[in-house]
Amino acid sequence: MKKTLIASAIAAATFSGSALAQMDMSASELAAKMDSMPQVYGNIQLVVAHSDVENGESELGHYDNGSTIGVKHDHVLAPGITGFFKAELEFDADQKAGNGGLNAFDEAYIGVRGDSFGQIWVGSDDSTYESAIDEIANYYEYASLNLSNDNYYDTGEGDLIQYSSPSFGGLQLHGAVQVNGDGDNNGEKSYPYQLAATYAVDAFELAVAMDSNDGDFAYSSDTDLSVNNENTYGVRGSYTAGDLRVTAQYQTRKDVGDVWGLFGGYSMGANTFALSYEFAEADNTNAETSTITAQALHNLSDNMYVYVEGYLNNADSGAADVDTTDLAIGGVYYF
Repeated sequence: MKKTLIASAIAAATFSGSALAQMDMSASELAAKMDSMPQVYGNIQLVVAHSDVENGESELGHYDNGSTIGVKHDHVLAPGITGFFKAELEFDADQKAGNGGLNAFDEAYIGVRGDSFGQIWVGSDDSTYESAIDEIANYYEYASLNLSNDNYYDTGEGDLIQYSSPSFGGLQLHGAVQVNGDGDNNGEKSYPYQLAATYAVDAFELAVAMDSNDGDFAYSSDTDLSVNNENTYGVRGSYTAGDLRVTAQYQTRKDVGDVWGLFGGYSMGANTFALSYEFAEADNTNAETSTITAQALHNLSDNMYVYVEGYLNNADSGAADVDTTDLAIGGVYYF
């Protein structure tokens, strides 16, 4: 197999050299040609995690943590207007038996952005609400215990039309609508939407957002049922001072509950340390859940890092009070 790869590489190099010679391409023309080509990127994410449930079972596993390969590209449509696309697919890097290769889907969208009108894009991507509010859960690598995604918003990340305005002195407006037709999931048309406003000045950021949750299902999943169609409201404030960043966020949804969290992260050279606390209280049942998460991350190079994350979760339903402890050790190589 190695000999085949070497022979293929030699043949490709020979062909490329002769082709360039025939085209008599200059260095600047070659550079322009390369710049016009799509960018291929990807990563392999592996993690070993141990979970221990009080008075229950413990589990140790070696997992893929979201390995992906993607392609993206943009080009100038007209002065000040750029067209762009991105497609990202997932694969499992942790085991070979039964592995189907590229077997899952993450993001895919096309769009247009301009200096004067902002950006509009269509397809599957992180939603407007998630990007504006849900910073804490999205920061961590393994994120085994994520309170804010527990029925607090569920419009999903697929079939979206999204828009972000230009910055008006630090203020940006954002919106998204999900178009679910007769043939999607349960065959019932619905148009869930999200609205958000973000304001950034100097080191401070403020975001407010809402999710209408009008779909009957969480449309980024085939199985997750939506709890209701009550609106979700969220607010986030963040402050960055050099290598220090602190964030506070709050979300609420009628007949579901309230969840809030505090986060702090600090970088020291190649090392980054993070600590957060999240607390959720359910409506009607008064069940309470809290999670403390800590991370230490070390950058080995510009393309590789390793990390340790620990989670301590307490779930008090009134009838039972259960602690769950998770420890994750992982590594990521990306290009």
